[in-house]
Amino acid sequence: MKNKQFTFEDLLIETHIGLERQGFGSRETTLKALSFIDNPGKITRAADLACGTGGQTMVLAEHIPGSIVGVDICSVFIDVLNCNAEKLNLSEKIEGIVGDITNLSFEQEEFDLIWSEGAIDAIGFEKGLKNWHGFLKKDGYVAVSCPSWLTVERPVEVANMWIDAGSSLDCVEMNIEAMQRAGYAFVSAFTLPESDLTDNYFIPREKAGKAILENYPENETVKEYLAGDKFEAELYAKYKQHYGYVFYIGRKVAGEE
Repeated sequence: MKNKQFTFEDLLIETHIGLERQGFGSRETTLKALSFIDNPGKITRAADLACGTGGQTMVLAEHIPGSIVGVDICSVFIDVLNCNAEKLNLSEKIEGIVGDITNLSFEQEEFDLIWSEGAIDAIGFEKGLKNWHGFLKKDGYVAVSCPSWLTVERPVEVANMWIDAGSSLDCVEMNIEAMQRAGYAFVSAFTLPESDLTDNYFIPREKAGKAILENYPENETVKEYLAGDKFEAELYAKYKQHYGYVFYIGRKVAGEE
């Protein structure tokens, strides 16, 4: 069994499929971000981009009256989202679809709210906001979380990790300016608490990884993948005063479509 053929994508799914969230966050943080949106009771249509299995989607569905479409490139995650929505009697309100958040096929000005937790940095913060701008109604809201520098000091080891992951970090002030350039009025920003990264993500992900390693203790791909996960968690523990995840909330006002 040690020679079972895994890809990193296989292992990403295996280590995340059973988690409540596939990224950093919490119910409390989702609700805090939602609290900065005026009149959430008037939201008729929302999109949750890179929704995973829908941990935050279900929270949103409890607090807005309109329908929500969850979009994720991973069909396995979408299957779980739709199954969970059915179990919670939310199938008429939540629809999960497989899709690429960089190439959305929705109608222009379809949404009152576009939500995305922990995914926009893979596109580029400003680029993602510009791409999604046209899908929002005038005065519609965008709420996204992404990694950001929290101090002037920027450890090279951290910067290199994010570059290797195909992303990069900017400071909060630069991201606010980028949001404004993309055609949004800045509403608010706040840093996710440490527990959203550790207790709610790193620890359960590590537990899931250990279960896989127990089944395939000699598999080199598994070892390599889990070593990357461990490095990410250890780096955050070492440098958490310098960077973290920040939620940004903006309201559509202008900009090129």
